[in-house]
Amino acid sequence: QVQLVESVGGLVQAGGSLRLSCAPFGSIFSINAMGWYRQAPGKQRELVAAFTSGGSTNYADSVKGRFTISRDNAKNTVYLQMNSLKPVKTAVYYCSADINSFNPGRRSVERTLNSWGKGTQVTVTS
Repeated sequence: QVQLVESVGGLVQAGGSLRLSCAPFGSIFSINAMGWYRQAPGKQRELVAAFTSGGSTNYADSVKGRFTISRDNAKNTVYLQMNSLKPVKTAVYYCSADINSFNPGRRSVERTLNSWGKGTQVTVTS
């Protein structure tokens, strides 16, 4: 099975920056799409930024111009650079990916549309 592991978030002052990373572990065959979502207390999980299967990027309107998603294909790692962070309630950032992985028991490549990391907490203080 594939596991997505996010870097540790943290406490950041408003206006500051933080970079998150996410890497899959397991028998990765290929990655179709990968990105970041976040969930604040009492709210639904929402898209922050993501690479689509076509290689383009999508950003939530609220983070355009401040957040940048990037990737290192050699490491299968996706990064989220967050600048000019705003003082909002604590949110948990989740990495998500559409991954093709090798199942050694079945000797086949299997696709998992929505793999999720465990999430990493980011708190922005005023």
